[in-house]
This record gives sequence, C-alpha cells and structure tokens, in this order.
Amino acid sequence: MIPLRDDVPSRTFPVVNVTIIVINALFFLLELGMGEQLQGFLYQAAVVPALFTPGGHGSTGFLDVLLASLYPDLWFRILLSMFLHGGWMHVIGNMLYLWIFGDNVEDRMGHGRYAAFYLICGWVATYAHIWSDPSSRMPSIGASGAIAGVLGAYIALYPRARVVTIIPLGLFFPLVQVPAVFFLGIWFLQQFLSGAMSLVARTAETGGVAWWAHVGGFAAGVALVGIFQRPQRRPPSRDSWWEEHELRRRV
Repeated sequence: MIPLRDDVPSRTFPVVNVTIIVINALFFLLELGMGEQLQGFLYQAAVVPALFTPGGHGSTGFLDVLLASLYPDLWFRILLSMFLHGGWMHVIGNMLYLWIFGDNVEDRMGHGRYAAFYLICGWVATYAHIWSDPSSRMPSIGASGAIAGVLGAYIALYPRARVVTIIPLGLFFPLVQVPAVFFLGIWFLQQFLSGAMSLVARTAETGGVAWWAHVGGFAAGVALVGIFQRPQRRPPSRDSWWEEHELRRRV
C-alpha cells in the first residue's frame, strides 16, 4: 500500500516538518555529490551498533549503551544518521510518509514540542536497533526510526482519519480510502514480524533493514504523544475532533 494523502486538514503551517524534509533532501543531494567518497563518509557518520557496546563485543546492557551514546562522536553519529539515506527509494519513501502524517502531529503538538518529539523518537529507535543486533558492524542510516515515532503519534491522535492509498493489484492500481488505524496498524505489524524474523535468522535481506528501529520508534511515539501533545484550552467532548472534522468536510 502506498499512501498519497490523509483527510485531516492542518490548522497551522508545519514549519518544523517542512524544515526536516528540506534538511533530509539537502543531505541526500550532498551524498549524491560525494561520488567515491560516499562509502567512507557513511561509515564515519552512520550508527554502527558495535561501537556503542563495550569493546564492540555486543553487550546488551542498556546502561552501557546509554553511556556510550553520550560520547560526543557517537552522539553526533546518532543525530547525523537521522538525516542520511541509502538511495532514492529510501529517501522518497521516508519523506512521503513524513509529509502525509507529520503535519497533523505537529499541529497538535506545536512546533517546538514536535521538533523535540521527533528527535527523541529517533534516539529511542536507535537504541532499539542497537539492542536487536549489538555486535553488528553494519552502518545504519535513515530517518525511518524518527518517522515511525510520528506514525505512532498519528495513530494515537487520529485513529479514525482516512488515508487515500494506492493498492497495487497486478496491472491495476486502485485508489481506496483506508482508516488510519488499519493502514498504520498493518504497517507496524509488518515491521514487528520482520524484526522478529531477523532475530531468528540473519540474512542479507533482514540485516539490511533496521526493523527494530521502526518498532522502537513507533512504540516511543505512542508512549510519548500524551506528554508532547499541546494542552487543550477546554476538555474536548467524546469524538469532538471527529464531529468537527466531518462538519468541515460537509461544508
């Protein structure tokens, strides 16, 4: 399933979300211009799980990983890796999801809260990836862990929203409206099952995708959305958002 848009209007301009997309695009253009130097740069900038474990031997102690990540060079790796991508499909897919779902989450959180939320979800996603394969020396890059946090917040805030989706069926590509709770629920289930399979059998296919970063980021988004959501001036009645949304659609 390929999402195209949702049916939830944003009341404010998503300045932080757009800024994140622009930064990711600029970094990707920078990568394209590096030529033969790109591979070496990625090994210096990406998250390599073994670097975050004592002696690189794959200890899974949470405190050890946490303390290691506070070193300036490793901290910089975590931050920088959130804005790097491994190819056109990687960056386009990530930015498409962020564009569709991020504006509404920013709308409910406010600009500053959303920026902090995004980075924290990316941080948690990195921890989840390191935990899943602590001895790995394969570099990991991409915004998908942080974006998974945005998806987790979206499903908590707008479960009854609808997502206009392309469903490839052979030679046909019908457009359908799918409830957000179904669309994102299926997405999360795919990530979780793929992550579980990667723990059982390491293959080139499972090892190349940070499935547990997606799972960890999504879980962080669901858990933290209540903290980062902007306080309402008046307590909303049951289904008040949905009633307001339906009224706007009819008008």
